[in-house]
Amino acid sequence: MEVELPPEPEPTPEPVLEPAELVPPVVVAASPPIPEAPPYRDRGTGLQVFGVFQIILGLLAALMVPLVALGAFVSRLAPGGTMRPAQFLSGVASYAFIAAALVALGIGSVQMKRWARALTLVTSVYWLIMGALITVLLTAVLPVTMRSALAQAQQTTPNGPSPDMSTGVMAVILTLIIIFAAFFLVLVPIAFVVFYSRRDVAETCRLRDPVERWTDRTPLPVLGASVVLFTGALYLLLMGTTTPLFPFFGQYLTGIRASVCFLLTAALDTYLAIALFRLQPSGWWIAALTLPIRLFSVVLTYSRADMMQAYAKMGMSDAQLKMLNSSPIFRGHVVLWWSLISMILFFGYLLWLKRYFKSPPSKEVEALPAQVG
Repeated sequence: MEVELPPEPEPTPEPVLEPAELVPPVVVAASPPIPEAPPYRDRGTGLQVFGVFQIILGLLAALMVPLVALGAFVSRLAPGGTMRPAQFLSGVASYAFIAAALVALGIGSVQMKRWARALTLVTSVYWLIMGALITVLLTAVLPVTMRSALAQAQQTTPNGPSPDMSTGVMAVILTLIIIFAAFFLVLVPIAFVVFYSRRDVAETCRLRDPVERWTDRTPLPVLGASVVLFTGALYLLLMGTTTPLFPFFGQYLTGIRASVCFLLTAALDTYLAIALFRLQPSGWWIAALTLPIRLFSVVLTYSRADMMQAYAKMGMSDAQLKMLNSSPIFRGHVVLWWSLISMILFFGYLLWLKRYFKSPPSKEVEALPAQVG
């Protein structure tokens, strides 16, 4: 018996898409390429070179310590008498501090530390300003000083060298001293300022030393003022220990009173250095109010008091006083007026720093938007 199978279904024809039904391709406009930030040139080699140079300068400053000791020994043969222990201690402490600072900054620069770059930059600016003033001072005063010293030498030794020969030797010595001062006090700090202020140098230190340092917590101009005040406080402590001669509103204080005034002033400058570093407006106001008072005290003392009498109270011999009085540097208060000019320049810089010290808004002003809302 045959069974008929159902016919197989015809295959369903595949749908044919009409040309109109074809989906057009989506054209995506290419976005313009984002320009990459220009890469900073790595200044690691330059930081190492300048760091080594700083270390060399520090070692040269350290060599001045035995030279000061040699000068103290030779001074015993001079007519003015031996060098006072306080003068010896002051010279040794000053050169030792400069040497330690330069070596530390040099090592930090070789290691490409952020703090080394910041401190080197702010100290180099201060170094340049003070160095320029010292160079001008030496250029103006040294010829007169050496001429008077030469005249005294010719009076004491009539059979010495001829005046023409002595004048020629003096001119050569003066030229060498001024060139030496201009190189180390002007040209060297200019090179440091130009190099360490470069943006590439700052970026190199930021990438090589990614950890935030304490020098990053305040703007560089404020950091410079803080460093100057702190360094000045150390200098005041040294002066109060070795040379207690304090100008105080028309008279020179000596002895314990001068040491106490130096100590109090150093404590004030230390507080101001910390307050400015923390960007405290109260610190800026205290500095802006007390510095003119100190300037007035210095000007009044320089114009009225006799510094030689103050030196006599400190125990200097008659020969030493005569030597100081014969020098136009001390007789004309040149060094003292130079320090006064430095204080005036710093006061002007302090006024310029006011932009970094914004007074915090009061609580009433802060609560006003909440009450209005």
